[in-house]
Amino acid sequence: MLRTRAGYADVIRVAANVAGQALTLTGFDIAVLAAIAYHQPNTRDGLKDIFGKEISRDLIGRLSDRALIATGPRAPRRGAPYTFVTTEAFLVAFGLESLADLPDAEQLRDAGLAERAGVFATVDTSPPGQVRPGPDRRTSCRGLP
Repeated sequence: MLRTRAGYADVIRVAANVAGQALTLTGFDIAVLAAIAYHQPNTRDGLKDIFGKEISRDLIGRLSDRALIATGPRAPRRGAPYTFVTTEAFLVAFGLESLADLPDAEQLRDAGLAERAGVFATVDTSPPGQVRPGPDRRTSCRGLP
């Protein structure tokens, strides 16, 4: 992946003939990538828990082929499934220096993106033993660093 100043990008793209190498990701691809970034290392089953449906091997393969994700350590459970983590190319592609630069759940909610992407599962934040009726006892942040 080549990085340059934004002002020179068009000229370099033409000179290097890299116009066809742009990342083309669907909204769901980006949502899965975000889920991996926020919940890494994560398995396909973990992604299924987040999205409520199977995540295809093809989608994982597309993200891996673009070097946005890589396999992480094997999960310590039956069958030892592969886990997925983001890569340095992911950070470069999205202009991040580290995963700490990812927006937090509150910033995503303020932008209206957290619920749409499905990355943050709803969890109960009530103190143990206390039950409060209504949706005000829930929040949309799980597994944030």
